[in-house]
Amino acid sequence: MSHSAPEPLLKFVQGKDEITGDEYDGVDRVEMSCGHAVDPENLKLWCRQLIKQGKYTLHCPAEVKGKKCGAQWLYPEVRRCTQLSESEQQEFEEGLARAAMRHYCNLKVCPGCRSLVERKDPAELRVHCTVCCAIRGVPYDFCWQCMQAWKGPMLSSNRCGNKDCRDPILHILATCATKDLPDSSIQACPSIRACPECGLLIEHKERCKYVTCSRCDTKFCFACLETAQACEAAKPASWFKWCAKPLAPRQSHVPVWSPYQQRLLLQGQPLELEAFQPRVVFAQQPAANEGRCLIL
Repeated sequence: MSHSAPEPLLKFVQGKDEITGDEYDGVDRVEMSCGHAVDPENLKLWCRQLIKQGKYTLHCPAEVKGKKCGAQWLYPEVRRCTQLSESEQQEFEEGLARAAMRHYCNLKVCPGCRSLVERKDPAELRVHCTVCCAIRGVPYDFCWQCMQAWKGPMLSSNRCGNKDCRDPILHILATCATKDLPDSSIQACPSIRACPECGLLIEHKERCKYVTCSRCDTKFCFACLETAQACEAAKPASWFKWCAKPLAPRQSHVPVWSPYQQRLLLQGQPLELEAFQPRVVFAQQPAANEGRCLIL
């Protein structure tokens, strides 16, 4: 007969609250895995705020020598330290699951019913929501690009009939500011790029010209858009100053992150989603032009 391991005991200390900065007032703080002490109620409020901002990981905001600690707190630790009620556990778990799915999967919120919809055909902008159809009793289609009720021809791969329909990602890529990359000779580089593998928008903030995508783990050069390995191999002596290839222009095409690619990633590098599971998942088999709706 197997027994689950007991959860570790909470450690309480006398010290200031690293979330609010309040000094010790006679109430002990709980010590987190990163070593910083926090008030359980403030910890709950901080993590709830992160979830409302769409974050799928919880981290420590403590200041350490002028820099944020940033250590990740796994959900079980937060649940234990805050003594979440059953309803609060459901709130946190559903919020984290939604945020993680939006980040790692090609999902959007239906403008008609607010349920999460997965587009079946990455090349088709018109998506049929089965939940709206069931609720309203009439078909409801929306545009994956402008997120409005569908207008215009039945099929379209670049825009619907709404006047303001445009690809928001391409608009950001076309209008973002430029910057000179630090510690290099690369000037006037777009400050935002789409990952060449999965299309996730990434803003350059560090000094190095190489960045790693948080979704697909691809490491690429922000200047030439080649993989880091290919860029270094083409300019082995001075890869950090400039690239063998010229500065890549602003991107006018973004790869689509497909559920198939997501499954491959999950097989090779499991995500830390086992700590929280969606309470209810509704997955309806879609017709040819339907999206799959997930209600969490």
